[in-house]
Amino acid sequence: MAKKLQELIALLLEAEISGNAGQLIKGIAHDSRKVVPGALFVCLTGNRVDGHDYIEQARQAGATAILVEKDVAVEDMTVIKVPDTKVAMRKITPFFYDYPGLKLRIIGVTGTNGKTTTTYLIRDILRAAGYKVGVIGTIQILIEDETRPISNTTPDVIDLQTVLAEMAEQGMDYVVMEVSSHALALDRVAGCEFDVGVFTNMTRDHLDFHGTFERYADAKAELFRKLNNVDNIKLGKTAIINTDDPIADFMLKNTQCRKMTYGVRNKASLVANNIKIESMGAHLVVNTSEEKIPLHLNITGMFNVYNVLAAIGAALAEGIDASTIKKALESFQSVPGRFEVVNAGQPFSVIVDYAHTPDGLENILKTAQEFARRRIIVVFGCGGDRDRTKRPIMGTLAMQYADVVIATSDNPRTEDPDTILDEIEVGICEGSYENKVYNRVADRREAIYLAIGFAEEDDIVIIAGKGHETYQILKDKTISFDDREVARAAIMEMK
Repeated sequence: MAKKLQELIALLLEAEISGNAGQLIKGIAHDSRKVVPGALFVCLTGNRVDGHDYIEQARQAGATAILVEKDVAVEDMTVIKVPDTKVAMRKITPFFYDYPGLKLRIIGVTGTNGKTTTTYLIRDILRAAGYKVGVIGTIQILIEDETRPISNTTPDVIDLQTVLAEMAEQGMDYVVMEVSSHALALDRVAGCEFDVGVFTNMTRDHLDFHGTFERYADAKAELFRKLNNVDNIKLGKTAIINTDDPIADFMLKNTQCRKMTYGVRNKASLVANNIKIESMGAHLVVNTSEEKIPLHLNITGMFNVYNVLAAIGAALAEGIDASTIKKALESFQSVPGRFEVVNAGQPFSVIVDYAHTPDGLENILKTAQEFARRRIIVVFGCGGDRDRTKRPIMGTLAMQYADVVIATSDNPRTEDPDTILDEIEVGICEGSYENKVYNRVADRREAIYLAIGFAEEDDIVIIAGKGHETYQILKDKTISFDDREVARAAIMEMK
């Protein structure tokens, strides 16, 4: 992939150029460690790091041009100065990669919870219909069955356009993408034309970034506004909205394309009836405007009923028949770290889940209650440097739904784990809970071992918060840590 620098500059109306504009640019990077020879280095000004301080490193790595928003003095490099390098980067990057987001059908899934499972369900349906599918989300990037690591739920604009270009080159028909509120607010999805937008739900999260729930909701709604963009060139836009969510009407008002709704309690285009939740699966019948689809699923929980409805909506919007949808959904097994069972021969259940919000924690605990024979033991924490307001709420919910509660660290980051636990305990101490056990263990490994040690036959141990993650972020380092492996080791040592 290469473009003449002057072609990129032509997109930047307020650019001031110093140096050779006729050179060939062979890459774009805003991280000096990712610069390739002949690259354009974009100097971004952030809260903690200023890219202008890394120009020399970029030059030594082979960058031949830099995009800046400050006055700089450099030699042997072309300098393009613009008022805002972030805005400029979003304009030139999709063009540099030949707008791959216009060559693929893109299904975007947004919401607080359920995005990952919904994207995987949609992927399986599309593949069952004979399409080649890529996935971009929290766990990883998938190009058909090839996996790639990912750092953000939705990558930044350069990484996203790079992987979309590769997907287009490898012949993907569809990309199913988790679209975070951060990505929408920061326009990381610049250059992407969405064909289907899916809204799962909206609960309290990320207020550390958005400030208010209203701004958080408005960021999510941007996905549905994008379906109306006057510059869109692809046909057949559809918004898939969960009408059981309190802000469904707000989402519906933010789009003028075709709308398809789903739900359990309220009137909708797709409604689930005759729902039966069991320990190892769920049964339901989905009523569409044309037919009924009976389903026997290998995944459980009411939250997964909603995820399945969302996936069905996206599939129907893209013209996939009910029989293909049914076959794919009934073959679907699980998503790593989403209500994932850890079985090492123990006489009790161990479930690892990514639930890290009040709604997510409540969902998995309610689901466990539906098939629990004895006690529910929950291990959970709250991430550091993130929305603090949800900490006492999650403490209250844990005590409300579980019999044994062990509060511990999640990814404390730069915060003191004990300070986080203090804030969780505010919610734990608010109520009066008879016959319930509470423990506070800052070390997550010790907390998991304690939970496994407590467990007796037919108990359910839920380890919440990190799910698929294989690391823990501490103040001064990141360590290897996998809840599933720690739980398995604790079980084996107990035997």
